[in-house]
Amino acid sequence: MKKLFACTLMLGVIGWVGGQRTTAQQSGSAVRQQGAVTSFTAPSGSSNATQIDFANAQEMPMPSVDGEPRGGLLDSLLARTQAPQSPGGVAAGGDGNGTENEVTLATGQAGAASPEPNEFGTSNHPFSTARADTNKPTNKMYPYRAAGKLFFNIGESSFLCSASLIKPGIVVTAAHCVANYGRSQFYSNWQFVPGYRNGVAPYGVWTATSAWIMTSYYNGTDGCAVFGVVCPNDVALIVLNPNSVGKFAGKYTGWLGYGWNGYGFTGGITQISQLGYPVCLDNGLFMERNDSYGYTSSSNSNNTVIGSLMCGGSSGGPWAVNLGIRPNLTGTSSGTAADPNIVVGVTSWGYTSTAIKEQGAAPFTSGNITVLISSACSGSTANRC
Repeated sequence: MKKLFACTLMLGVIGWVGGQRTTAQQSGSAVRQQGAVTSFTAPSGSSNATQIDFANAQEMPMPSVDGEPRGGLLDSLLARTQAPQSPGGVAAGGDGNGTENEVTLATGQAGAASPEPNEFGTSNHPFSTARADTNKPTNKMYPYRAAGKLFFNIGESSFLCSASLIKPGIVVTAAHCVANYGRSQFYSNWQFVPGYRNGVAPYGVWTATSAWIMTSYYNGTDGCAVFGVVCPNDVALIVLNPNSVGKFAGKYTGWLGYGWNGYGFTGGITQISQLGYPVCLDNGLFMERNDSYGYTSSSNSNNTVIGSLMCGGSSGGPWAVNLGIRPNLTGTSSGTAADPNIVVGVTSWGYTSTAIKEQGAAPFTSGNITVLISSACSGSTANRC
């Protein structure tokens, strides 16, 4: 039986700051439970960049499991014998116009790059991790510029996660970067910085008007394989405010597509490209990319599991299939599920031991991502969604 020490510790870190239980519900804010989804609407005029300590923001502790992986490679081998599943659903992204609005943010000390391809941990799950952000400004190129750093407050303290745009004004991240599992408590003051690079926000800092999660995550009934850590619905949306001319971030950076119900998987396996800002790599100052095959683990709430070197700070970063610029086809044809830059999950959890080197993500399904999108886009202006 696996110990839940890491899970208990995680809840303690999130729920208490400076020895006191944090409270995210500010005066004038509104929390609404609407059936399967719950939303937090920020009080008017409450969000501004000065409330975030960009230089000293702490990485959001990644929910972690104590013990060895459940299932592991055996699950993936068994999955190969299954009949291919349905192709799932997909919504395409867009590349934006690339117009910059650079803002310089306070930052800490950068570390040296140390990409080590073809690594694996005690799980024997191979992966390759390196900077996504090279000396050429990859952070300003689509699709990478649609991903970024997410800053927010827990009480008066500043924290950071990773996130990405999947609509012109809609950001997807992990629910644990938005709310405290099972405590009916939202955090506050989310600030999204697309294309963040070493303290520079090339497309500005975008504040949030609301955040959306599944009600089961909010009230703690999500049916997690490990309570509050390995869950079916560790997925959240953040609705951004427009800029002074009524445009949303995706107008400039573009946005990634998203897929659900196994899009891009065959026999429970697919190739995943993970983006994020883990603080254990380059101090979280540069976007990192990790590539690994991912498999559906039935013993882990049907989460997708990959090999990865990432850690705290990468929570909420996109897990994409077909990441990159689609080539022109000359003398061949497309494969099945060929849509480019499709997010199928976000970084949710890892293991307490740094030797295992695996991470998991709640899969996008018609029961979470499509429900959240429908709710967050309901009644919105057309250019937000």
